[in-house]
Amino acid sequence: MSPAELRATIGLAGVYGLRMFGLFIILPVFAFYAEDLPGGNNYTLIGIALGAYGLTQAILQIPFGWLSDRIGRKPVIYMGLILFAIGSVVAALAIDIYWVILGRIIQGAGAISAAVMALAADLTREEHRTKAMATIGMTIGTVFAISLIVAPILNQWIGVPGIFAMTGVLALLAMIVIKKIVPDPQISRFHSDTEASPTSFGSVLRDTQLLRLNYGIFALHATLMGLWLVVPLTLRQAGMEADDHWQIYLPVLLLSIVLIIPAIIYAEKKAQLKFVFVAAIALLLIGQVLLATTFDSIWGTAIALLVFFTAFNLLEASLPSLISKIAPVGAKGTAIGIYSSTQFLGAFVGAAVGGYLFGNYGSYALYSFCGLLLIVWLMLAVTMKAPAAVRSKMYHVQEMDSNKSIELSRELAAITGVHEALVLVNERVAYLKVDMKGFDEEKVIKLLGEET
Repeated sequence: MSPAELRATIGLAGVYGLRMFGLFIILPVFAFYAEDLPGGNNYTLIGIALGAYGLTQAILQIPFGWLSDRIGRKPVIYMGLILFAIGSVVAALAIDIYWVILGRIIQGAGAISAAVMALAADLTREEHRTKAMATIGMTIGTVFAISLIVAPILNQWIGVPGIFAMTGVLALLAMIVIKKIVPDPQISRFHSDTEASPTSFGSVLRDTQLLRLNYGIFALHATLMGLWLVVPLTLRQAGMEADDHWQIYLPVLLLSIVLIIPAIIYAEKKAQLKFVFVAAIALLLIGQVLLATTFDSIWGTAIALLVFFTAFNLLEASLPSLISKIAPVGAKGTAIGIYSSTQFLGAFVGAAVGGYLFGNYGSYALYSFCGLLLIVWLMLAVTMKAPAAVRSKMYHVQEMDSNKSIELSRELAAITGVHEALVLVNERVAYLKVDMKGFDEEKVIKLLGEET
């Protein structure tokens, strides 16, 4: 990467991370805070407050990406960060659970993910774009882990209203990062690999393999959000003070990350992605069963959380890779956009339905709901086609007419190791899916008239 590309990638990853940090950080402590709020004795409302951001994220994420094509990336990102800051202030000053719900809805309305990814695409060359997207994407897992660890400590120091206020300040600081650190793009245009195209929606939504993955990310985040309604209360009931919960979360998360590394390497090196994927879903279901049956023991809950988060982190890492392998080369951005929106919708449904079930029928009803979601997912995963062991590659192409691009796409597709190829003249990019073991990249570069 050039210095400008590296600066853009790091800056945008920081902005994305700060925004996600603000959404995640209340998860481990919100149930305790809500108990003392007017209306906080209604777990349906607590669940809605916890997951409300996901509803507006799901609705607005793709439209905000389209808006960034029209008025520019940075204006949309500024608008989203301002909305997030306003929502944080509303939640910080909330006098009852309804004001917290409103604040979380406004926070979620700051749906900048698609605009951030599009800006990253504007600022990076084709050969470095995958690295930039991976760097930005990794901030989600990193920030999620940090949030679980520091939330109980921050709750002890400044309380949940203080945490909300802090996230509002962080959103304003992110605006400074966008202004001072992230370069302005010289050319801003549509990118099929990062943005959703209205013309591709039909084909993506009819793809049964992609629908399986979309259901999976829905179930995964619905289960996660349901978890945060009961696990903090379970640990407190077992005798651990809320401010000490980080002592469970920290070792569980660190050990779970260590445990998934061999599985990821095995899946990619041995082309066993489906096997590892199905095994992780089964392990997630086992984690749910353990959580439901070890609620009276701190050690039992800790072991159950380790099983759950090992599977969760593995699936969170595997799903984007599967989307990339399965999505048509010209509709990858659309597939990712629908996938991300489904993820946030799952967060809302999991929290809202989980809150209703927990409040009215107890923790077993909530765990049963999550377990049912996972059983359906396991059945869908077992019957899915094993994805091809391919990787996405992008190459810059010279200006040409549409007939030449069709001919070039056919020639590229005929090269050894190339599974799919598509040349888009308006983007001046060739998108390829390739098997790296047999891929003749020199022939591709020669055909495109590029130097090695």
